[in-house]
Amino acid sequence: MARYIILGAGAVGGTLGGRLALAGCEVVLVARGDHLDALREGGLRLRTPDEDVTQQLTAISGPEEVQLDVDDILILATKAHQANDMLHRWTDSPVHHGGAAVGTAGEQLPIFVALNGVAGEAFAHRYFRRVYAVCVWMPVVHLAPGEVIIRSTPRSGILHLGRVPSTAKDHDRVLARTATDLVAANFDVPLPDDVMAWKYRKLISNIGNVFQALVARNGDWRPLVASAEAEARRVLDAVGIRYISEAEEAAARDAGFTMRPVPGVSESIGGSTWQSLQRATGNIETDYLNGEIVMIAHQAGLEAPINQRLATLGRRAAASGAKPGDISAEQLADLLPAVSP
Repeated sequence: MARYIILGAGAVGGTLGGRLALAGCEVVLVARGDHLDALREGGLRLRTPDEDVTQQLTAISGPEEVQLDVDDILILATKAHQANDMLHRWTDSPVHHGGAAVGTAGEQLPIFVALNGVAGEAFAHRYFRRVYAVCVWMPVVHLAPGEVIIRSTPRSGILHLGRVPSTAKDHDRVLARTATDLVAANFDVPLPDDVMAWKYRKLISNIGNVFQALVARNGDWRPLVASAEAEARRVLDAVGIRYISEAEEAAARDAGFTMRPVPGVSESIGGSTWQSLQRATGNIETDYLNGEIVMIAHQAGLEAPINQRLATLGRRAAASGAKPGDISAEQLADLLPAVSP
């Protein structure tokens, strides 16, 4: 059985690592700061609508604390804006077989990119030869050190997996083994022919993250999302980037899990971008969501003014220490350019 090294054991990484460990896999969690201290001292606590379980797992701060083996599998699960630093730290780490070093992590090990957005795979290819994409559908939360919350049941999430590029088939056994382990760990794991089409669809869905983060429950921000999503679709269509339909996305989500309350957890908690503002991390992944649409537009000589403004507002909110709900939906509407869908 493979050992999984989780590069970034926050909401997504902690969930993946904790569930894989409960399924009997060997897991190493990579974390930092208070979260790392809590993992080492008290273990990883998983809270779900049906469970509250704590596991004592190996937790480290970096590659100097572990000896990598040729059978290891890396899962990158940071926020998108933190990914490049993590990849840079791990790519040149020596990998061993039978006690002898046989190469580096970038040469020898597969890496699964479990990030929002579509930039992570390009980041990973700068450092790793064998890159797999993960389209993550998991309502998970990380606010307290040493703890992750899974808000779905009976399955913990849906993980579409695939090799990038999809034409590379020389290590499909890695894909099959990882999928088998993740299914045993309580995830639905489809293996589409074109996983990036799923990730581009998820990118469109994630356009709304910054609205939720900025406004929270201070007014109804949902009507504002339509114009931003329409702009994103226009940009992707203009450059010929394929994404699955909204109906396919909805069918996959609806079949996979149901959201239910977690005892003792407020139902007002939001998604990943909301959590970054709530935890006052000082940074935010909006540049790789709304900002990704802006980049694609600019590279094609196009404009994406709504998403450009949203990316700016997200950066400013994170840098200033703003909290979710500090502005209202009406105030946000006044800050956005008047562009028709």
